[in-house]
Amino acid sequence: MNEFQLIARLTQSLPTNASTVVGAGDDCAVLDLGLPDRWLLFKTDAIVEGIHFDATTPPDKIGHKALARCLSDFAAMAGTPTHALVTLALPTNFKVNFIEAIYDGMNTLAARHQVAVVGGETTTNPERMLISVALLGTVQKGKCPVRSSAKAGDAIFVTGELGGSRSGKHLDFEPRLAEAAWLADNFSIHAMMDISDGLAGDLRHILKASRVGAELLSDAIPASRAAKLAARAEPSARPPLLAALADGEDFELLFTVASHDAVSLFDAWKERFPELRLSCIGKITAKKGLTIRDKKGIRPLTVHGYAHFS
Repeated sequence: MNEFQLIARLTQSLPTNASTVVGAGDDCAVLDLGLPDRWLLFKTDAIVEGIHFDATTPPDKIGHKALARCLSDFAAMAGTPTHALVTLALPTNFKVNFIEAIYDGMNTLAARHQVAVVGGETTTNPERMLISVALLGTVQKGKCPVRSSAKAGDAIFVTGELGGSRSGKHLDFEPRLAEAAWLADNFSIHAMMDISDGLAGDLRHILKASRVGAELLSDAIPASRAAKLAARAEPSARPPLLAALADGEDFELLFTVASHDAVSLFDAWKERFPELRLSCIGKITAKKGLTIRDKKGIRPLTVHGYAHFS
């Protein structure tokens, strides 16, 4: 049983109440607590030594990543983060200076996005470190794109470049909060999420939630320079296209928009964010399933992204 099968099993009968707008199954929970024009967003995420970082990782990068993962999920909902709680689970032989440097990295990112770190918890965890961040914030009602709103005929877009994140990007990426807010303010974004487990896996979450399919264009998928360099340097490395589809931890935005808005969105993006690549990589289809078109034709895409426990 992998991570997503376990999640599906555990979330079948979760308790809820009238304030829950969106519960388990999206990038953040969406709650209505009576604010006139805003919903609350609530999110938690954890990083574990040996999985998300290792003993050689600079501590400020660890802190940055711990918070940035949650911020990236807020970007997926076009939200504004406001407050964070941090849980530290540490081995008994921890070094105080190392932990303080982790907080330096986290605090620098929090200050940049005006997030107040308002407390948390510390506990013992034998053998390895775990850091969990819970994040609270808001989103404007009616402008919160969820995974279940993709429509047949939509164009599929991704920001930035994909694959090869283990060369360093996974530790110092910048959450796409400003870009997501701009998208939500200026266009009708149907579905959106951040790419944390690989394009092929994360797109399937949108397809499943929206009960649609998709056709990707292999030549349009933006493989990163790091993925291309790795493929040239290491014969055993994944080809760039496969890396872009499956590596994960890219933390770029993946979203869909009506096809009639695609050209105007692309043009406006180039003017507003000239330094950040935007790619239209395919379309949403009424027929379920994920396919890819290349020079040989259209074929089912069998590649999946990363999943814990698999």
